[in-house]
Amino acid sequence: MAFLPQHPSKGTERERPSLAVARAARVLAAAGIEAPRAEAEQLAAYVLDVPRGRLALADGLTPDQRDRLDALVARRVAREPLQHLTGSAGFRHLELAVGPGVFVPRPETELLAGWGVEQGRRCGSPLVVDLCAGSGAIALAVAQELPGARVVAVERSPAALAWLRRNAADRAAAGDTPVEVVPADVTDPELLAELVGRVDVLLCNPPYVPRSVVVPPEVAGHDPDEAVFGGTDGLDVIRPVVARAAELLRPGGVLGVEHDDTHGTAVPALLAGDGRYERVEEHRDLVGRARFATASRRSDGRHDEPDPAWQTASS
Repeated sequence: MAFLPQHPSKGTERERPSLAVARAARVLAAAGIEAPRAEAEQLAAYVLDVPRGRLALADGLTPDQRDRLDALVARRVAREPLQHLTGSAGFRHLELAVGPGVFVPRPETELLAGWGVEQGRRCGSPLVVDLCAGSGAIALAVAQELPGARVVAVERSPAALAWLRRNAADRAAAGDTPVEVVPADVTDPELLAELVGRVDVLLCNPPYVPRSVVVPPEVAGHDPDEAVFGGTDGLDVIRPVVARAAELLRPGGVLGVEHDDTHGTAVPALLAGDGRYERVEEHRDLVGRARFATASRRSDGRHDEPDPAWQTASS
């Protein structure tokens, strides 16, 4: 993909950012990119090393910068994730380093993180656990927004752990509460044995896409398979997480787990059927899709017979 015929003559002048963004957006739109103008602005700002909001005030692109932008646009047209091109992903109030080997955090997961922050605020100095932590998005958001919390992030993948540790170190250096990183498999029945009965808030964004679902090329070609797919029905990781969370949570502690938009009944049913949870609720995202389920560990600590009743809610 080359824009060279539309460039000013090399060595004669810089190209105004507005012109560079306009032609990049045209190419991205022709390739079917969903938000071509926004992505063109982000790529141009990245090349110019300025905040996107100050792009109009930036100096024009040099010939080398134009070539670099062209190359990035060509990679995006080939469906390489925008976050891989820029090396970062925004999540709530954070910018996280991401790249090959780690799942790129999605905006919809900010809803689960926000719910977790709200729950943690009710506890004073909560113990918060983030399972399937990936880049650390949820754990690091909680640590930033709840400076009095103890936050534990659990991840199995060695590649993802490298990104998690990098982001955790960066945020600690920036002054946020340090996050404890634990390399472990969340399906291990002995997971975090030292925290049994002590956790106030447990959050999890597990792999949950059913294996038969066709995902976008940005996901299929770049997000780690083990971070996306959750078995035939998408619940292979959620089932053991629901069971282990009931052991880790203190009486009255809360669980929030993200799930596929087809799981709006299945995941609440798993929680209700476990017998150790109460106040089971389903939450929808901003466009009305079933997005995550929450529940409280029974305040009496009991493990009753399965209760099929559960309540729906939106957030």
